[in-house]
Amino acid sequence: MYDNRQKRCLKLVMIENFLSPTSLISPRLAYSLLPTSLSLYSLSTMPEVPKQPSLHPSSGHHLSKNWRALDFIEKVTSNPDAVQARVLSEILSRNAQVEYLGRHRFDGRTDRHSFKQLLPVISYEDIHHDVSRIANGDTSPILCSHPISEFLTSSGTSGGERKLMPTIEEELDRRSLLYSLLTPVISQFVPDLDKGKGMYFLFIKSEARTPGGLVARPVLTSYYNSNHFKNRLFDPYTNYTSPNATILCSDSYQSMYAQLLCGLCQRTEVLRVGAVFASGFIRAIRFLENHWPLLCHDIRSGTLSSDVTEPSVREAVAQILRQPDPALTAFIEAECRRSWAGIITRLWPNTKYVGVIVTCTMSQYIPTLDYYSGGLPLVCTTYGVMWPTHSSLPWHTSNSSRSTKTAAPAGSTAR
Repeated sequence: MYDNRQKRCLKLVMIENFLSPTSLISPRLAYSLLPTSLSLYSLSTMPEVPKQPSLHPSSGHHLSKNWRALDFIEKVTSNPDAVQARVLSEILSRNAQVEYLGRHRFDGRTDRHSFKQLLPVISYEDIHHDVSRIANGDTSPILCSHPISEFLTSSGTSGGERKLMPTIEEELDRRSLLYSLLTPVISQFVPDLDKGKGMYFLFIKSEARTPGGLVARPVLTSYYNSNHFKNRLFDPYTNYTSPNATILCSDSYQSMYAQLLCGLCQRTEVLRVGAVFASGFIRAIRFLENHWPLLCHDIRSGTLSSDVTEPSVREAVAQILRQPDPALTAFIEAECRRSWAGIITRLWPNTKYVGVIVTCTMSQYIPTLDYYSGGLPLVCTTYGVMWPTHSSLPWHTSNSSRSTKTAAPAGSTAR
């Protein structure tokens, strides 16, 4: 049997299932699949996050915010069948005039039975022509009644070609809501996360423009470049050691170097570390293995390496690397010369867990993570799937294939 905290972890999976931009599959209903853009209105039919906590009173603002989020999870998962039916009806109603539904003689129907009976399960190839029309500048309501704002791209692991997934502006609201539900659940298992910072290595990837002028980029690159991320209000749970400018730097070397330097300078404030995938976090630690003498030189001198040329990055790092720190330099040099086993807990002694995706193919990195972290808990808040082939799957949300969300209690390592 699950306790209440574990049940909320499982309920995050349910929320992702019926808020997912990639399908309308619920835990209890086997829906056919609509094109991605038709399901982007699901957020509009969901209950709003309660403005006042109803589960537990709190004297602290952030604790109160956590209880509101947990209350929201309880409400939207108490009757998933009804929520799914309402979401589907809203999607079909708002998109009644789109070309795709017209082809299947949907005629304004909004009920579940008609949806399952008239709309087939599809693959990307079935609507590739429609996507190409949008990419080439066709603004008619082909797949969605609202304007397409950009394309999200897949990793291109199926056949070497990235898939384009049309999305709308409101999708960022849904994505931000999902992200905001993770930490309140984790905080039930790992206390006092609001007392320090997270050292997360976050990066953007290259963007392109379609012939019609729409941006095409991975889902996380889209999110990091959005106002939802760049202009977010202060929140201790999204307080990172990496300034925004270092995350948004398109040069991967400069970005990694600056983020590591900032993390070392704020080492005592770090309570959790991580990246999106386990492989990305290990790449950061191995970067440290190869570049710690240069990083120590910067800390000793109080000046950023001339290898980092991006003005916005230099300005942001200067706010953290304010003066020479020979004592910190000596400490880092001694630890790096000593051993790389347990280096995370030695350089960042207050770290409570490593937050990375360790599901599916990423599970192979668990022993390496244990080596570097000294056995810290691995907290996987996302079930990220990287398949050897995607040709039979309907849609994919990014190069990380973030298709199903789950939050694991601190201490669970997906072993």
